[in-house]
Amino acid sequence: MKHIFQQALKFAFSVVMALSFTTATAQSYGRVKVFMQPDFYVGSQKQYGNNPDAGHYAQADDAKIYYEVYGEGDPIVILHGGGVGCTYEMGQFIDSLSKTNKVIAISTRGHGRSEIGTKPVSVEQRANDVYSVIQDCVPGRKVKAIGFSDGGYSAYFLAYMHPDVVDRIVTIGAGEVLSMTRKFIKARIEDMEALDPDFMKLQMAICPQPERKQAYWDNFYDFYNTVTVSKEILNNIKCPVLVMSGELDPNAPLATVIAAYYMLPNSQLAIIPNAGHGAFIDNFQAVWDCVVPFLSE
Repeated sequence: MKHIFQQALKFAFSVVMALSFTTATAQSYGRVKVFMQPDFYVGSQKQYGNNPDAGHYAQADDAKIYYEVYGEGDPIVILHGGGVGCTYEMGQFIDSLSKTNKVIAISTRGHGRSEIGTKPVSVEQRANDVYSVIQDCVPGRKVKAIGFSDGGYSAYFLAYMHPDVVDRIVTIGAGEVLSMTRKFIKARIEDMEALDPDFMKLQMAICPQPERKQAYWDNFYDFYNTVTVSKEILNNIKCPVLVMSGELDPNAPLATVIAAYYMLPNSQLAIIPNAGHGAFIDNFQAVWDCVVPFLSE
């Protein structure tokens, strides 16, 4: 019964926002954290997403995109989730990968320190933002990429639109999407502040255009309620792709992830048992054990 209740709670939050976690942990204002950070999540000692010492900006069309660089070696791009997603949620990946690679951790436009710009949200826009960062940071290099949820779709479109810069990608919680098959309720800033005031205070403080945040969220959820990501795109991604999912993911249900896996010409599949949308939060070691051999191939 306890397990069923926990999964029902995760589902309720995922309908409201792009990613969902369970129990809030109070932290002092000013320290980066995951939205509604679970008690079991240790996180990183580094303030990913709010560390000016490692920060840079790339001009991407109508917006400046913020990114941080850690480590040396072959480049790996890290793409967090959307809505209340932030770079810090990918901290365990950054900690681990930066020991042997140059990690480029991007704050998606409208998130963290990245600007919103003036144009409507699209996956093509997100892919071009990532491409602009790559050209700013490691021009002429091919990258690997790990994307979660919204970041996973950005990785798909990066590989589709700019195959010349992509070696291979890992997506987590990013399955096939058909227009109007799911309905996200628009998140309101005041509701998110009530759920996790510490998280929202910091994110609003570092946002370059906080007065536009609600309008951006409205645009973001309208976009995801109407977008299609299916065989027209996925069939034409040629690089190797590791498609990952939590078994209990309510946001990208297992059937949609498996469908994406079959549509991709060069793909592998990894399902993390008893994990939700943030499978790498629920069980990082299991996710890591799948990612390492794939990236090393």
